[in-house]
Amino acid sequence: MTERTRLTRKPERGTDDPAVLHRLLDEARVAHVAFVRRGCPVVLPMAFGRDGNRLFLHGSTGAGAFLASGQGLEVSVAVTLLDGLVFARSAFDSSMNYRSAVLFGRAVPVAAEDKEHALRAVTEHLMPGRWDEVRPLTGKELAATAVLELPLDEVSVKVRAAGPGEDRGDGEDRSVWAGVVPLHTVAGIPERSPLTDPTLPLPRSVTSLL
Repeated sequence: MTERTRLTRKPERGTDDPAVLHRLLDEARVAHVAFVRRGCPVVLPMAFGRDGNRLFLHGSTGAGAFLASGQGLEVSVAVTLLDGLVFARSAFDSSMNYRSAVLFGRAVPVAAEDKEHALRAVTEHLMPGRWDEVRPLTGKELAATAVLELPLDEVSVKVRAAGPGEDRGDGEDRSVWAGVVPLHTVAGIPERSPLTDPTLPLPRSVTSLL
């Protein structure tokens, strides 16, 4: 544990279990990547994928963060899943159930010979099964895409999964409802592209999300 990963607020919610981190990263779809550019803090949402103990961050070679990363980029990456809203009998005690991870380290460009593997990991993370349903990447597409690799070595993970933190003697109104409203991300009805033959059935990569 380093100064950056030491929890000072609600440390009892922290966990060092790598399985908790991996489940969170495998379920989430967006990472928020923070870095300093020309002396100013910047946060960008990015697609990502996990391969073992590595996190791949996907972007364009024209993006400022990736252009500046030739020798590596010091980053902080936040990934959060909101699992529920916790309704207490006071606004002060109301809260959220969540799983969150903050990763620290130097993100470096993926080697050219490993880039296609990294892009497959990102694609399969976002749309499982899609990579084998579509044509291979072209050389032009590979050249226009950048991927940064960040080791999962310096990580802070927190989890809250409980009801309202209430005290029977706190004087709150017992006529006010309290409890938890679970939240889930649910796929909607697929919307066909105008260029897609209407007789084509939905591919497995789509139906697996429904």
